[in-house]
Formats: sequence, C-alpha cells, structure tokens
Amino acid sequence: MIFGSGEYQYRAVAGWGGGPDGWEFGVVSSMAADSEDRVHIIDREPNPAIVVLDRDGVLQRTWGQDFFKVPHSIWIDEDDLIYITDCGLHTVTIHSPSGELISTIGTPGEPGAPGKPFNRPTWAIRADDGELYVTDGYGQNLVHRFSAGGELLQTWGGDGKEPGQFDVPHCVRIDSRNRVLVVDRTNERVQIFDREGSFQGEWTHLMAANDLYIDDDDVVYLAEAPRRISILDLDGNVITQWGEEGTGPGQMVDHPHGIWVDSRGDIYMCEVPFAPNRLTKYERVSA
Repeated sequence: MIFGSGEYQYRAVAGWGGGPDGWEFGVVSSMAADSEDRVHIIDREPNPAIVVLDRDGVLQRTWGQDFFKVPHSIWIDEDDLIYITDCGLHTVTIHSPSGELISTIGTPGEPGAPGKPFNRPTWAIRADDGELYVTDGYGQNLVHRFSAGGELLQTWGGDGKEPGQFDVPHCVRIDSRNRVLVVDRTNERVQIFDREGSFQGEWTHLMAANDLYIDDDDVVYLAEAPRRISILDLDGNVITQWGEEGTGPGQMVDHPHGIWVDSRGDIYMCEVPFAPNRLTKYERVSA
C-alpha cells in the first residue's frame, strides 16, 4: 500500500525497529536521526532508555538507562548534539553524540516556580545562533527562550485559547524564515511567532498535533492525533495527508506522537500512549 500522493509517496516498512537482538520497546515517545541517519529513540517507560537503530532498524546500542526518569522528546542538531526533555526530572539535558552529558538546564527532580523553567517540559531545540527554545507544556503553558550561554531571556504564553496563549504547547521548531512554530496541542493549532515571541499567525485547520518536523526543502511534517500524518508547506497549505486505524503496516493504533525525516526523505513515526512498540518507518518511493 502506498501512502501520500504526488511527490510525497511512501511505503510502510513492515516490522521496522524490532531488531535482531530482541530489544522490546515499552512506550516510545520521540525519535531523531543524526547525520549518519542513525535513529535515536526515546523508550520512555517503564524502563527509560535511548535506543539507537540504524536505517534498517538494527539495534546499535542503548544509553541513559540510569540517568533519565520520564524522558519525553529528543532533538539532534547539525553537530549531532542531542537535546532531551525529561518530564520527571523537569530538565533539558544536552548530550554528546555518544550520549555523555554536556550540560543541564533546570534542577533535576525539582519543578520550577510558577512561570519559571521547568515544570514537565515537552520539547527543546536550538536556533542557528545558539539560542535555546523550550516548550514547558505539561506543567504550565509556556515557552522559554534562552541565550546561547544558557541565560533565560524571555518567557511567553499562559493558559488559554487566545493568540499567544496555550493549552499544552507540545513541540517547538524554528523555520527558515526565522519564525518560531509552536504546536498548541489541545487547542488544535500551530501558532507562529517571531524570535522574540510576538504572535505572527496560526494554522487552525489541523487536528491535535504532537510533533512537527521541517526538512531542508521547507516541507513540514506533522504527527497528529488521533491518527494522521500531514505534510504541508511553510504557509500551512496541505500537500498530502494519510491516516487509518488498524494494526497493519502503515496503519495507526493510537496517537502519532513523534516524527522525524532522515537525509533520504524517509519518515519515522511513533505512537503513544496505549500502543507500546509502535514504530513505523515510511520509505519514500518515486512518484
């Protein structure tokens, strides 16, 4: 079965991510591919770990088993530095490509005061100039902006449905237009801001998205609940969409929660919360 349309057509790779060494995933909540297309996956619970697979889904290694509590999201920058939010530790941690801890933002095990970082943060990314943006989305409805040196520069948001307010800001990305895109999950929209947090617009024709990825061609990929992947341009126009309930290849049991696209255009997607071990690779095929 082919999913998508036009220039964006995909075939689900049956059984991807099982691994020949018998690794059994629990709840997988996020993934990111590095410069060599190794896929780093958050196995969130019950036994937290970062699991690294190659493009074929073969287990390469694991790390972080004695470090994380409730890891939620993973993002990898152009230098293969790894950024992880942990909802249980209330931290953002930055790791080397091999997993060694480089730095920590937040006090491990202690939620921040109201309005301060962090209370169950959901996503973290770094801009080209080194600034860090974090959605503090489960314990409070905020976005935090940090300097390249780790100084808190700005916080915006708050509870609500009005422009600039949030109800579970779940993911953040920066596009080639230097805009900050925030997935406002429960409000079923993507809000768009400038780098200083001024509201620029919103996409409201979506379902409750969880994750957003932007590729080098300015194509946007959304993992939407309950069961849909949408591909859009930077103006929010839909290029193609698909989603179907079921347990077969390419079908979805539960909410798509994480999405990433590797250097060859293949899509990786995971589902939570009631679908353990639901990883899907969509291999891009010629139109």
